[in-house]
Amino acid sequence: MTKPILIIVNDPAELPLRFEGCKLVSAREYLTERRYADMKGVKVFNLCRSYRYQSTGYYVSLLAAARGHKPIPNISTIQDLKSQSIIRIASEDLEDRIQKSLSSIQSGTFVLSIYFGRNTARCHDMLSHHLFRLFEVPFLRVFFYFHEKNRVWQIQKISPIAASDIPEEHRDFVLEAAKEFFTRKRRSARKRAGFRFDLAILYNPEEEEPPSDAKAIRKFMTAAESIGLETELIEKEDLGRLAEFDALFIRETTNVMHHTYRFARKAEAEGIVAIDDPESILKCTNKVFLAELLEIHRVLTPKTIIVHRDNVKKTGDTLGFPCILKRPDSSFSQGVIKINNQEELVRSAGKMFDRSEFIIAQEFLETPFDWRVGILDRQPLYVCKYYMARKHWQIVKRDTGGAKIADGPSETLPVEHAPSALLSTALRAANLIGNGFYGVDIKESDGKYYVIEINDNPSIDTGVEDAVLKNELYMRIMRTVLRRIEQKKQGGYLS
Repeated sequence: MTKPILIIVNDPAELPLRFEGCKLVSAREYLTERRYADMKGVKVFNLCRSYRYQSTGYYVSLLAAARGHKPIPNISTIQDLKSQSIIRIASEDLEDRIQKSLSSIQSGTFVLSIYFGRNTARCHDMLSHHLFRLFEVPFLRVFFYFHEKNRVWQIQKISPIAASDIPEEHRDFVLEAAKEFFTRKRRSARKRAGFRFDLAILYNPEEEEPPSDAKAIRKFMTAAESIGLETELIEKEDLGRLAEFDALFIRETTNVMHHTYRFARKAEAEGIVAIDDPESILKCTNKVFLAELLEIHRVLTPKTIIVHRDNVKKTGDTLGFPCILKRPDSSFSQGVIKINNQEELVRSAGKMFDRSEFIIAQEFLETPFDWRVGILDRQPLYVCKYYMARKHWQIVKRDTGGAKIADGPSETLPVEHAPSALLSTALRAANLIGNGFYGVDIKESDGKYYVIEINDNPSIDTGVEDAVLKNELYMRIMRTVLRRIEQKKQGGYLS
């Protein structure tokens, strides 16, 4: 049975093309109407004007992934378009093909328009095909410049083409390229092999609230070296050296718009084992994605609303006050606000909309502590209770500038002593992300367990998360890294 195909645009009236066998849908409809979230097996072609971070186009691909749809471009590709390091890697990988394709160009610059992997000029078709495989965007514009000193063509930047910007004389060609693309079978990308048994631990010695303190970092290194992984601490300037290693372990706070994501992406491209993997970073660092994902899979959460400018004023009617407002990329209790009334809601949401088209509102559940279940390879690793800071509603209390004033005490339990319902809830949530290393935050209220969020880079600090397992906690994590390297070298697949 043919899978349904949705063409998503900002405004259908602006699209000069009509694709046979596809349903044309506005971005706002797709993002806000429940019937699209409930559709199964959907291919989504995102033709929005912009894929800028947290724009409408960005959320089309992000929520399509949460719904189990197949978006093109996906979020990884959207991020790659913004990464000069990824673009440089592409330029180097395709150097011979670029020079051959552009050898007859006389000017110092050249712009290549790619439509579903095709170009109107046959001589550039093969280069277009390979670029599309690296950056799968329906309509793509690649800017080249001629490097006079090295006497070679190089990629300067890559950007999407708005459907409304396609020249009229190209439109018949675009329709033919789209038809060919929609009807052909897809092949999965080949993975690269690994290299030596060397582990890079990415950290930032200047980070004020890192996911692991200095003593924990040393314990990771000791554990790794005890099982044959030669270990080196690396920092953001070491991106170009990443290919020297067999595995990357990120112990720096992750974010999509950050070098930690670029490291994870390059590791993936080089066939290097990565914890955190880029897909986990993408999924876990955006609370809009997590809210949609957990709702689609009926995981119990506090009552949650994805808020946009059209529904913000109704949020209080649905959730009541107080409620919680969250930036999509908030972390360590920052970007999370307790809202007490309608005036605060409108004012705080307005500030957040300056950064993102969508934010999260959640009912307020008052509890004395938050559970954290650490999960690795789809198995519980540790269980902690993080108690609220004194006279505060969060585990971390901050001043108006965001600096930490105080945090609450913690308690670590043996996994076997933790409530079984807690563990099953945490595993169910984490398994929706992948098989990486996650920390699932959960509130317990009236005997029920509510998932608050899933962290891709959970804290491991000495005396806290390792209070029960001690050094064995670090050994278990490093054994997983070793096993994944071995599987990668043997050409195996991770489940």
